Amino acid sequence: MTQHADDDALEQAAGVAELRLATGDPDPGPPDDVPAEELPLDRNQAILQATKQVGSILKRKGHLFGLAGSVAVYAHGGTQNLQHDVDFAIRPEDAESVAATLREAGLVVYEPPEDWLLKAACLGQQVDLIFELAHQPVTAELLERAERLSVDSVFMPVLSPTDLVHSLIAAFSEHHCDFGAVLPIARTLREKVDWDRVRRACGDEPMPDAFFYFLERLDVIAPRPKEDR
Repeated sequence: MTQHADDDALEQAAGVAELRLATGDPDPGPPDDVPAEELPLDRNQAILQATKQVGSILKRKGHLFGLAGSVAVYAHGGTQNLQHDVDFAIRPEDAESVAATLREAGLVVYEPPEDWLLKAACLGQQVDLIFELAHQPVTAELLERAERLSVDSVFMPVLSPTDLVHSLIAAFSEHHCDFGAVLPIARTLREKVDWDRVRRACGDEPMPDAFFYFLERLDVIAPRPKEDR
């Protein structure tokens, strides 16, 4: 039986004191903060290790946050096919204090050109600290709806399936409409998502509406009643 990792044990195994990361803003981007031979050989496991490290730091300092992105999908039961980085949702007003906490722990934190997130480097992986999802500020209400789930044996708040899927679909526009990337997530989480709430939140925006039609034709979700169209 797998035992749940304790935060102190995690800190000893991949602890802050052992990271020995440089401080200050990198130029032009974050350095490779850990030699490649010290990283897990499997990229998915490397991303999970970085997720656990940053999540544990934020938990210990009492920050309000929610895990997002592909690791959140994994925590909700998705496959371990993780993307290239780790995503955490935080409130805009908490960005400075979160950045200070991570810097105190020895991580590099810097501001990218985009004005809706911060970036950090942990255990050789990129960490995005996002304070705007689908062009809307992250709120306390959103984070309070997060579910406390085990992420590779470390418990942390994870965005609810409904909020997670809404953040992806609501971001669709004429310039960003990669349905193929979101389809497997919708399939994986479809039984856990309040699709009526996602539809209401997206309103009559054309790209999300087109994706809902796509999901209906593929029998991922039930069609809307004719009177609601």
